Amino acid sequence: MNDMLLKGVGVALVTPFESNGAIDFGGFERLIEHCILGGVDYFVVNGTTAENPSLSEEEKYEALDFVLDKNAGRLPVVFGIGGNNTAAVCQELQDFSRNGVSAILSASPYYNKPSQEGIYQHYAALSAATSLPIVLYNVPGRTSSNMLASTTLRLAHDLDNIIGIKEASGDLDQITMLILDRPLGFSVISGDDNLTFAMLGLGADGVISVSGQGVPEVFCKMYDEFVLGNFIASRTAHLSLFRLTNLLFAEGNPAGVKSLLSHRGVCGPTVRLPLVKASERLNSSIKSELSILNF
Repeated sequence: MNDMLLKGVGVALVTPFESNGAIDFGGFERLIEHCILGGVDYFVVNGTTAENPSLSEEEKYEALDFVLDKNAGRLPVVFGIGGNNTAAVCQELQDFSRNGVSAILSASPYYNKPSQEGIYQHYAALSAATSLPIVLYNVPGRTSSNMLASTTLRLAHDLDNIIGIKEASGDLDQITMLILDRPLGFSVISGDDNLTFAMLGLGADGVISVSGQGVPEVFCKMYDEFVLGNFIASRTAHLSLFRLTNLLFAEGNPAGVKSLLSHRGVCGPTVRLPLVKASERLNSSIKSELSILNF
């Protein structure tokens, strides 16, 4: 049994940028406070939404240290460490030393397209490299390799510091198998904002969300009402976000959510190449959807 269970609404924080591409720490602080005020339960730093492929190693840790400082222990912080070179990821985990990080989020290896045994052995090596809790991340839309439920469950049962999975396969049958056969204390976390309501109905423990940082008041209401058993109110909140969430991913993540955050006065819309800012048409559509939400 694991000692830590991630529950509720986690948000995969963007990295705010100035118009010149430098990290916007003022915007970062506003984002942190915006999310806490909106009711989120924990932060994820250095995920895909943070544009981590285009951050230097120094910037990744600057961002983490900034969040840890401004958060000041109010919410748990999860940090993303992953890659498709197992030895390099293990070395980073062995070298990692930051007080205040509750767990590591690590995506299944991308591009290499390993077998299920390869995925298992990758995570087994990561588990041996750190005493920190590890949350698996299955996102075949980005990795081109689906981690089957059997592999996830094998890891969950074999390795004590594998404490959960962010599941973004979009396969509700696969997710149901995880929930049915997981060990006690193993979190199943939605990685798809628009599937979170359905996954909660199956017994999932929450979400690591993109749109939740843009409109935390509404997204957290969806989760909170569900937990209280107010399913109609939860469904109403979920449906009110459906079109907006689809817009956020229409031209790639995080261009959409940065557009949304700019409309809310939190931070600017700048992203780093090879990503580009949301088009004027998308920007206008996001603003329109935002205007009809009830906060």
